Amino acid sequence: MAAPGVCPSCGSAALVEDAHYAQQQLVCAACGCVLAEGLLTTTYTDEEHLREVAYSQSTGQKEQLSRCLQRGIRRVQDLCKVLQLPAVFEETAVSYFQRALQHPSFHLVSLEKKELLGGCCVFVTCRQHNWPLTMGTICSLLYAKQELFASVYLSLQKELELSVPALSLADLVKTHLNSFRLFQHGADIPAPFVEDREKMITRTMQVVELASETWLVTGRHPVPIVTAAAFLSWQSLQPAARLTCTLARFCKLAGVDLPPPAHLRLKELLEILLRMASQLAWLRVFKMDKKTVVKHIEDLLQHRIFLLKNAFCLEGEEEPRAAAPAEGSPGSAPAAGGAAQEKDCPSKGKRQREGSPWPLLPPCLINPRKRLRTAAPSASGSAVTGDEPISDSEIEQYLRGPEEIQTFRKAKGWP
Repeated sequence: MAAPGVCPSCGSAALVEDAHYAQQQLVCAACGCVLAEGLLTTTYTDEEHLREVAYSQSTGQKEQLSRCLQRGIRRVQDLCKVLQLPAVFEETAVSYFQRALQHPSFHLVSLEKKELLGGCCVFVTCRQHNWPLTMGTICSLLYAKQELFASVYLSLQKELELSVPALSLADLVKTHLNSFRLFQHGADIPAPFVEDREKMITRTMQVVELASETWLVTGRHPVPIVTAAAFLSWQSLQPAARLTCTLARFCKLAGVDLPPPAHLRLKELLEILLRMASQLAWLRVFKMDKKTVVKHIEDLLQHRIFLLKNAFCLEGEEEPRAAAPAEGSPGSAPAAGGAAQEKDCPSKGKRQREGSPWPLLPPCLINPRKRLRTAAPSASGSAVTGDEPISDSEIEQYLRGPEEIQTFRKAKGWP
């Protein structure tokens, strides 16, 4: 056993006291061995009186992170790594998650909602940095229902007063198409079905813009529209080998789900394209149908503005056409019949006169699912003249004095 004042490691007597981070230590100057450690202190006053200080007080950490917060932070960090987000995004998402757990509105929520809270913070961060990310992508990574995720997201946005910009349709097209498996050769994908990514994204955005200009986007879920537009764009790039492929097989090869309304959006887009093709001079000699019109999508998109103007009645163009028969022209009777036909559903091409423009209306007005009901006139909207009769149950509200009440009782013959 080493003698007092001697280093037990090397036997040297050169022992010195060293204050390391306000903690006194007895160190051997020859070999660096630490013989004894003093009390942990944080201030000079504590050093003088050798008062023992807790570690949390010396480091400024007054309380440890709860287990729920630690798990949530790890979940947010793992989600950012899976999405390959920058480090700045991860820091912002973690700060939002910490603020959310400290908010009283999220103290008593279910465990399932707390687990989705981290995904909502990542989703908000990506939207604020204009990073294209859809709610469906987050839900697929978290195995969550979109309805529940949306409710948590709206609560987070409301309680923390976060400003979240909406994702543009162009960003949504790029994000949705990036998940397709048709851009590289695979064992289950035939060679003619492989397409260039940039060409398909460009053509799909043009078709989506056409759908937006013809009222097919307003009030609709965007994913079925993007899916139908991507299918038409993919077919039009190599129509000879792809016209026989169905929408269901296309989605299966692309590795994406087929939304149920996509068939309806595809039908509406084809009707728009057929109407535009009837106005193009070099296509009138051909008998266009829903398959052959796909071959000419490039020409139709190139002259989109001109064809839409000629194929549809734009705003302010229907009144002159309706007033033309009143001038006594020889074609007044057929024109009147044509005007009556234009009020019908423009999707039924057989009922339209050849060459007559359709009204450009939203699909909900062209093919209404239910008969529109006229709202009943409200009581406040009716004119008040002052001569309306007053019922006996309401007249007492207008009587004030006891003499008036007694007079009214005598007039009615009441006791």
